[in-house]
Amino acid sequence: MNNYHCAFGVYAVIHKENELLVIHKGSGPYINRYDLPGGSLESGEGLLEAVIREVKEETGLTAAVKKQIGVVDFKLPWQWKDFTHVHHTAVFYTAEVTGELRVPEQFTGQDALGAEWMPIDGLSITNSSPLVTQAINWLLSSEMPIETIVYPEWGIKETSFQEGDQGIR
Repeated sequence: MNNYHCAFGVYAVIHKENELLVIHKGSGPYINRYDLPGGSLESGEGLLEAVIREVKEETGLTAAVKKQIGVVDFKLPWQWKDFTHVHHTAVFYTAEVTGELRVPEQFTGQDALGAEWMPIDGLSITNSSPLVTQAINWLLSSEMPIETIVYPEWGIKETSFQEGDQGIR
């Protein structure tokens, strides 16, 4: 029987020209993949506050959120504690950013190892989280799915990014 860990978070889709701002994921089901800046809410925090804080913590950039573009949920296998799967609900926002990229401060719960602008055509489900894949789909179509996206098979990447990839570019 499947036992689902329920995760909820807010994420920023930040793009310029043909590039998407991504973080290097250091833990969780998306470890060693590119992910969107974002994450969980702190106690009493609103959605908008959380996405602005997460972008700052993970990239060093100041986000100006433009709009909420939708909510998508994903299910995928992930062995963690007593759980067999994760059911991840993600609220997506578009944002513009100012400032300079920096390596995030590492603290308990910080799962971003660095951030970079990546060419959209260099991102795929083999090197990215489902959130990145959905962000790209939205950038191309301006649509969000209404159904749950299920990944019946999901591989945890054991190898890190290519040497020299962690950090800022």
